[in-house]
Amino acid sequence: MLIAAKLEQVSKRIADACERAHRHPSEINVIAVTKYVALTRAQEALDNGIVHLGENRWQDAKEKWEQLPLSSAVSSDKPIWHFIGSLQSNKAKDVVGKFDYIHSLDRLSLAKAIDKQAEQLDIVVPCFIQVNVSQELTKQGIMEGQVYDFLNELKNYRHIKPIGLMTMAPFEVEPEATRPVFRKLRQWRDDIQNRSDGTSSITELSMGMSNDFEVAIEEGATWIRLGTILVGEKEE
Repeated sequence: MLIAAKLEQVSKRIADACERAHRHPSEINVIAVTKYVALTRAQEALDNGIVHLGENRWQDAKEKWEQLPLSSAVSSDKPIWHFIGSLQSNKAKDVVGKFDYIHSLDRLSLAKAIDKQAEQLDIVVPCFIQVNVSQELTKQGIMEGQVYDFLNELKNYRHIKPIGLMTMAPFEVEPEATRPVFRKLRQWRDDIQNRSDGTSSITELSMGMSNDFEVAIEEGATWIRLGTILVGEKEE
């Protein structure tokens, strides 16, 4: 199926989820996860009006980043790059300055590496703090009890701007089973905002993928990361 048809179906499901949650579809940002597909498929996504592209590893993103138009604050027809995978501290130099957002900030050593590279480039990097809400050993992210200490430590890194929280729910046959995970992340975001009297920069929620994005939207997601359902299966 062409991406245009997939996007039409996804947009309808987003609209229906928003209606159930009394939200507007404009509140939802869709990231097309292009990590498994070729350059031509990523280009097709851009041609259909998708501006946010997500990648897990620089070595997989490199060809697309070099050959597709670069992101621009004044041009909505160019890609905005999101790094959504686990990031090793020694790989921060490959990512900072190329990706507009990092969704997987989960430790101070990584914050230090991001900040150092961003300082050299004289930029500020918008980051999502990854929280392991499900407490799965196979998942990355800080534990819930570490959230406020981590936020306080991030104040020491002037070239990082924490803008939201990110989590990955367990894969469930029934998407409804993921609801407690997404709800908990939203509650954390809301609690951070309440404690700061609404002044905290933590406003966004990056949660929900192909299997569970509708539940995530109902629970407050502002960014959803869609791969298979939008750009297709892994290409050999």
